[in-house]
Amino acid sequence: IYRNDLVASTQGRSFWILNDLGPLRQMSAEAASAPSWLFVPAPAYLFGGPVGGGRNTGANPAAGALISYRLAKEPGSKEEITLEILDEKGAKIRTFSSVKDADAEDAGAGSDDEGGPGRRGGARLLPAKAGLNRFAWDLRCPDATRFKDLVLWGGGLEGPAVVPGRYQVRLTAGGRTQTRSFEVRKDPRLATTAADYQKRFELHLKIRDKLSETHESITRLREVRDQVMAVADRAKPLARDSSIAVAARTLNEKLTRVEEALYQTKNKSSQDPLNYPIRLNNKLSNLTGVISGADAPPTEQAYAVYEDVAGQIDAQLVKLKTLLNEELGAFNRLVKENDIPAVVVKQKKEPGREMPAP
Repeated sequence: IYRNDLVASTQGRSFWILNDLGPLRQMSAEAASAPSWLFVPAPAYLFGGPVGGGRNTGANPAAGALISYRLAKEPGSKEEITLEILDEKGAKIRTFSSVKDADAEDAGAGSDDEGGPGRRGGARLLPAKAGLNRFAWDLRCPDATRFKDLVLWGGGLEGPAVVPGRYQVRLTAGGRTQTRSFEVRKDPRLATTAADYQKRFELHLKIRDKLSETHESITRLREVRDQVMAVADRAKPLARDSSIAVAARTLNEKLTRVEEALYQTKNKSSQDPLNYPIRLNNKLSNLTGVISGADAPPTEQAYAVYEDVAGQIDAQLVKLKTLLNEELGAFNRLVKENDIPAVVVKQKKEPGREMPAP
């Protein structure tokens, strides 16, 4: 027995580890008979490597906090099991569900991630079978918002890793809620201080939030542009002149210039950035890898790059705000003055007959 694991060896030729004996040690009559039971997680470490599990190697445990819970029976199709990660004061960090991915809903639709273990179409669903269940929290906050068909080159949307300290996990299942406390520890080999981890967390959080703001703005921009062009198409046979078509085309071009400054719109596959240079959102997302690649405080250069790229993004977002507030307002007034209907029923053209004038 080493710490909370069982290590078995066969004359030095190989060894195996049964990870986390906590559920066995904590099993009691009450835990065994309850409709649901949450076990106290073992301390988690800000350390992790590849899962492994190749032909000649065993599989490593998932990195992060291993959370074990027992369900007396498998929940029904409409019964939801939730697991919430909280900080020491009770503020919510993450929410996971057995029927939906709450984080994916917060982050927006459209994923270029492939599903992996514990995922369904990119979603991290809680296991919810009768008996013992285990779920690994990767010690990260929610990811940045994404938009449909997003392609990034060497950048990521991962949320920041939390700092070492006390945390809580709350399970809601079988008509009851239970909360347990556990600890997140730093890699014991490192001399990184709590202040260093906090600096890394804060900068990574700023990057994530700026990426979310950028991607949400792109989504909004595209929705507006689609509506503007739809109105212009609808107005073609009804408008008195070409003013609506010209205004729509002008607004569309200005919106597209902002979009292309924020994102490389020519990227349709993961290899396209080889031909087309990345834009501001990708430059910012690349910075997450720089600061999260080591358990150390960000360098002065990392702060400088963030201020530079975030400043350029803010300049584009100011342009977008002006377009949506002023020029879109002028376009809407023009449409109203021309009395363009919201919905037009297209008449079927009969052979040999001209369509009646609207």
